[in-house]
Amino acid sequence: MSAADTTITPVATRTPSRAWRKFKRNRAALAGFIIIAFFAALALLAPLLPIADPLATSWTAIRLPPSAEHWMGTDEIGRDVFSRMVWGAQASLMAGIISVAIAVLTGVPLGLLAGYFGGWVDLVISRVTEALLAMPFLIMAIALAAFLGPSLTNAMIAIGLSAMPIFIRLTRGQAMAVKTEDYVEGARSIGLSHTEIMGRYVLPNIIPPIIVQATLTVATAIIAEASLSFLGLGQQAPAPSWGSMLNTAKNFLSQAPWLALWPGAAIFLVVIGFNMLGDGLRDALDPREN
Repeated sequence: MSAADTTITPVATRTPSRAWRKFKRNRAALAGFIIIAFFAALALLAPLLPIADPLATSWTAIRLPPSAEHWMGTDEIGRDVFSRMVWGAQASLMAGIISVAIAVLTGVPLGLLAGYFGGWVDLVISRVTEALLAMPFLIMAIALAAFLGPSLTNAMIAIGLSAMPIFIRLTRGQAMAVKTEDYVEGARSIGLSHTEIMGRYVLPNIIPPIIVQATLTVATAIIAEASLSFLGLGQQAPAPSWGSMLNTAKNFLSQAPWLALWPGAAIFLVVIGFNMLGDGLRDALDPREN
C-alpha cells in the first residue's frame, strides 16, 4: 500500500450536525445571529431599498426630529439619517469583516509556521508578535491609519494588521498542541511532506478556535473603525459610516440628540450580536462539550 493510499484519521471532533444542534439550543447565539443577519441584509439591500439618497441635502430640513417623512430625523445639512444609517451599515460591516480577513490571512500562516516548525522560526515570529502585542490594539490602529492616510481602505488595513498578532499567537498555540497528536505522527511516518501535513492534518483541526476568534474580533474591528472614523481617519465625508456620523453628532448633542442615538445604538447592537454569536460558536465547536 502506497503512502498516497494511506489515510490517517484525526482525533474525533464535533461533526457539523452536532455543532448545529448545540448552536440551535443556544438562544443568545441565535439572537446574535439574527441581529447580524438583519444589519447585513440592510447593508446588502441598500441599493434596492426605496429610501432617500444618503448624500442629498436640503437646507429647509436641517436637524429635523424623527417624523413620518424622516424616520430617524435629518442631520446638520438636511440629509436623511435613516438612509445614511442603512448605507453606513455597508461601511461599518465591511470594515469589520475585511479587517478580520486581513488579520486571519496574515496571522494564521505565520502562527502555523511558528507552531509547527518551532526552533528559530518560532523564536523570530514569537518575538515580533510579542513586541506588537505590547502596544494597545487601538493605539496601534490609530498610528497605522495616520501613517497610511485617512480613508476607509487604509483604516481596514490598519485594523487588520493591528489584529494580526492575536491570530498568530492563537494559531501557534493550537498548532503546537496538534502537531504532537498520533495522527500527525502517523502522517510523518508514511513520508508526507511538511506542507501536506500542515494543510491536511494540522490546519483543519485548528480551524474551529480560529473561527470563534474571528467572529469575536469582528466586533472589536467595528468599534475600531467607528473610532477611526470618529477621529477622521476612516470613512471620509460625505460617504456615511456610523463612526463618522457620531463624529458629526457630537457637535449637536443638545440641539439634535437623535443624531448620536441611532449610530450609537447600531454599533452597540452589532457588537453585542457578534459577541453572542462568537460565544455560541465557541460552545458549539468545542469537541469537549456534549
